[in-house]
Amino acid sequence: MTLETRIEAFSNLGFSLQNYTDYKDSGSNFSQKLTNVIRQAELQNAWFSQDQIHSALQEWAKALTRENLSNWLKAYKTEGFTKQRVAVVMAGNIPLVGFHDFLSVLITGHDFIGKLSSNDSILIPFLAEELINIQPEFKSKIQFTKDRLPDFDAVIATGSNNTARYFEYYFKDKPHIIRKNRNSAVILDGTESKEELENLGDDIFKYFGMGCRNVSKLFVPEGYDFDSFFKAMFNYKDIINHHKYANNYDYNKAVYLMSSVKLLDNGFLLLKKDLQFSSPIGVLFYETYSDESQLAQRLKEETENIQCIVGRHKYSHIDFGQAQYPKLSDYADGVDTINFLIQTN
Repeated sequence: MTLETRIEAFSNLGFSLQNYTDYKDSGSNFSQKLTNVIRQAELQNAWFSQDQIHSALQEWAKALTRENLSNWLKAYKTEGFTKQRVAVVMAGNIPLVGFHDFLSVLITGHDFIGKLSSNDSILIPFLAEELINIQPEFKSKIQFTKDRLPDFDAVIATGSNNTARYFEYYFKDKPHIIRKNRNSAVILDGTESKEELENLGDDIFKYFGMGCRNVSKLFVPEGYDFDSFFKAMFNYKDIINHHKYANNYDYNKAVYLMSSVKLLDNGFLLLKKDLQFSSPIGVLFYETYSDESQLAQRLKEETENIQCIVGRHKYSHIDFGQAQYPKLSDYADGVDTINFLIQTN
């Protein structure tokens, strides 16, 4: 297959997803099958609510256009290198979190071997099946497994900090990208508008806060008044109606209260002053800063733990409300996946 053929196939997949999310072809065979698959995915993993899956599908529908794919890849030399068998060990924390790796491997012409997460083993195989229906030449290039990986030439693996150490050892003799835990932060200075803070709510609550691009840490100036922040978060109060989120919120609140930890609480979100970045579900950690130099030093110390920084501060690079809408070129952990794939020979 040529690059143009691959781009055409993925853009057609994007068109099918766009029709589905816009309800333009709700009676089509694809639409009916996808509706059933979404229900199955929610039954498999209650964190994957239908609304959250729809949101993920909608973002991929927007991304998978001929223009976006062509613009993304034009900076690379995507032909003239040996095609490899690339294994991808997928995470399952949010819907379709492994799709970017799936796309990257196949769009560069390599063979894809996906080791599925038990939390997300339905959605991506379904989209792979639809891609094969669109372009049958992909059939020989896509393989999924829930067991031991077959023979491969390179690997992309995503997991926790603990599993990353295992990956580093196990895959040490193969070209690899190993991704660890990362979280995102926001820098506030107290002058944010109501709209900006409301948009921040999307960065915090989308996918129940389980993604690496979800804000889990606030940096606020000393003496910061949280009233405006909590008022802006009120739009997301219905998240407490999700039973798994509510259970986590209640559990974490009880643990903190039994330990006499000081909390700020609005009934569906806990704020805890803490130097750590990875906060539990239903909890945001916050930290105060007194001046720019202190803030700069803290961010430098935590570079390896930060996926992105939200806000309009000079150290931020994501606008409020945009953390969960990365472009194709916004690579996880800042590691250029396409560049890695075209240099794996």
